[in-house]
Amino acid sequence: MLRNYLKIAMAVLKRRKFFTFISLFGISLTLAVLMVATAFEDGVLHPTYPDDKGGRILYVNSIHKWHQTKGFLTNGAASFFFITHYMSTLKTPALIGFVSNHTGTNTYVNGRKLSLRIRFTDQHFWDILGYDFLEGKPYDKTLIDNGGKVAVISEATKEAYFGKDKPSVGKYIEADNVQYQVIGVVRSDPNTNIFSSADIYLPYSLSKVSLDSKDLLGDYTGMILAPSRAAIPKVQQEFKEMFARVPVDGKDYDHQAAYADPFLVTFTRQLYEGFGGEGPYRNPREGTGLTYFYLGAALLAFLFMLLPTLNLISINTTRIMERSSEIGVRKAFGASSATLVVQFIVENVFLTLLGGLIGVALSLLALALINHSQVVPDLHLTLNLTVLTCGLGLCLFFGLLSGVYPAWRMSRLNVVTALKS
Repeated sequence: MLRNYLKIAMAVLKRRKFFTFISLFGISLTLAVLMVATAFEDGVLHPTYPDDKGGRILYVNSIHKWHQTKGFLTNGAASFFFITHYMSTLKTPALIGFVSNHTGTNTYVNGRKLSLRIRFTDQHFWDILGYDFLEGKPYDKTLIDNGGKVAVISEATKEAYFGKDKPSVGKYIEADNVQYQVIGVVRSDPNTNIFSSADIYLPYSLSKVSLDSKDLLGDYTGMILAPSRAAIPKVQQEFKEMFARVPVDGKDYDHQAAYADPFLVTFTRQLYEGFGGEGPYRNPREGTGLTYFYLGAALLAFLFMLLPTLNLISINTTRIMERSSEIGVRKAFGASSATLVVQFIVENVFLTLLGGLIGVALSLLALALINHSQVVPDLHLTLNLTVLTCGLGLCLFFGLLSGVYPAWRMSRLNVVTALKS
């Protein structure tokens, strides 16, 4: 039966080639745009390099302090003091490390200005993240404690400063009027990795920012590696209990909050908090905002698909009217309305899957062009299993959504009226 339905579908597609072209164009272009957007979302919000730990890394990137009634509110990154005196007491994590916010500086190579982003890290930063070392190795605790002026640089920085095919380990690079000896070169990661991407990585002991401050707010992002994905809730609960014991910092505040979140949640929580707080002073509110993020993404995808879906419904309805005599004959010979509905939905799903295949080809072409043009440096977008699954799901949803109403109208055609037409 299914084979016959597919044969009929092919015959119908060949009958009115212009309608077929319009349908396939609308389906393939819509799905291509959605799949490229999904690939971009997956590449930016679910990075696999240098985060190769399968989502086991939690980030403490912000601490909020506020007064419930006076309206005082401040927030910022975590301090060296908070990480080393409080976060370091956690027992469940496999590793705890930290990295600074990046700072910008300029250096000159053969009279050419080169802009560099610098981050300061501890030794565990290199164990928590899985950077690919193309040359040399990372700095360890001994080098940090001894104040060694050493640096790990990105591949892009090495090529810009020393040349593409020249070794750089053992040579010196100047940043902020200081000479640092290069001990390692890592494969560059995209700028969208907001907690790790940089051009030069230096030991935190070389930072010009004082490490003696007892304030909770500072310049660092804490990084926690959970022993397994299953242990993440336990790590988060231990962090919550630890932070509840931290004295409120400053006489102007009576509440404070900090969270250990996966990469995506650090983004959605900031969005959620940015759309307003609680009470007359808009104090920070509880919640990750993850549900709202997914609902918003689904709503945007639905609205984007709505216009081509309505267009396809209109075309399908027109096709049905052209096939009224065929429908009348089949009904006269005993075909039930349910059989005709199933047939038409199968035909429509076949059409959308065909458009989906074209959409996959278009999205592959678009991603190749985006990767080649380096719109986002070092960000490599791919159609992985997640993206392809989303694409297949969109195809099926598209086919069912645009086929149900025309199929329902077809099933209600009167036999005599259909035969007369």
